[in-house]
Amino acid sequence: MAAAAAAAAVGPWRIRADVSTGNHNHYNGRRPSFLIHERQPRSFRPKSFRTGFLGAAVASSSSSTIPELVKADVEEMRGRGQKWNWKGYNINYVVFPAVAPAAPSTHNLLLVHGFGASIPHWRWNVLTLSQSCTVYAIDLLGFGSSDKPPDFQYTMESWAELILDFCHQVIQKPTILVGNSVGSLACVLAAATDSKSLVRGLVLLNCAGGMNNKAIVDDWRIKLLFPLLWFIDFLLRQRSIASKIFNRVKQSDNLKNILSSVYGNKDSVDDELVEIIKGPADDEGALDAFVSIITGPPGPNPVQLMPQISIPVLILWGDQDPFTPLDGPVGKYFATLPSQLPNVTLSVLEGVGHCPHDDRPELVHEKLLPWLAHLPQS
Repeated sequence: MAAAAAAAAVGPWRIRADVSTGNHNHYNGRRPSFLIHERQPRSFRPKSFRTGFLGAAVASSSSSTIPELVKADVEEMRGRGQKWNWKGYNINYVVFPAVAPAAPSTHNLLLVHGFGASIPHWRWNVLTLSQSCTVYAIDLLGFGSSDKPPDFQYTMESWAELILDFCHQVIQKPTILVGNSVGSLACVLAAATDSKSLVRGLVLLNCAGGMNNKAIVDDWRIKLLFPLLWFIDFLLRQRSIASKIFNRVKQSDNLKNILSSVYGNKDSVDDELVEIIKGPADDEGALDAFVSIITGPPGPNPVQLMPQISIPVLILWGDQDPFTPLDGPVGKYFATLPSQLPNVTLSVLEGVGHCPHDDRPELVHEKLLPWLAHLPQS
């Protein structure tokens, strides 16, 4: 997604990393039996009504065992922000304690956003999940309201270390990591390198193959684009050019177009979502983070990491994702895991894009909450 955002601003060239050919029948009309997909109405348009100062509830198509779908107020989410010092940097996070204090929380969750996003991207999830779990959400270094140091070399390893340190120092209990896109990959790396049994479960929402597209080396579509990707890297290392590209990328119209291209449910791409992405992009240091992430090393590949993980893993994959499609190398790899690793469960969400938790949150909750309920308590 990072490279696609940059490419969206480089003149007439438009790139999508790991792009589907447009034929969504990825398995020649036969989806493998281990892929569970969800059917839903063609359009999901929630009908909001107030439930108090914090959020708005909507009618849910889920069964009665799934809590009502509730959207948190973004400004209230920001107002909950706390700071944690990590290696001299301020890291922003929020915590939503379990709603029923009389009963112990079944699990501690840590939500980790993807590229360009931040804590409010979980607006449709935090209140529903906190009905039964204590929910933490974090802004990774370089994003949201966390520090954006201009001289920092962003890597997948540094984010994974940050996640583990947060679990150890702040949560102080075994934690289930829930990540989207590059945040998923950071969670995978954290789990694979966890030497203190801090991570007790993983939930991966359309996991990225690397910090940037240079990680995808076995897809002919990416190979064809490598010269252009390296050229973009060269341009971004020229600060005056990088500034122009970044300023163009973060224009509201461009952001809305990019988001619309990666969401299956276009109704979810509202002005609030655009502001969630755009706001932190105006911060000092945001340009440096953007350049470092796109031009830096891609980091470890999930193919190398997943066999090292023995804790329970739930993979939820939107089948309309143009960045990591099911027929691309990353999607194909994750699709085979349930038949190879007994700790892995996969559900494919039909009609859903790259950010399932915000695109069709009710479908995510329908799979995530029962999975959590069957895990042993912390």
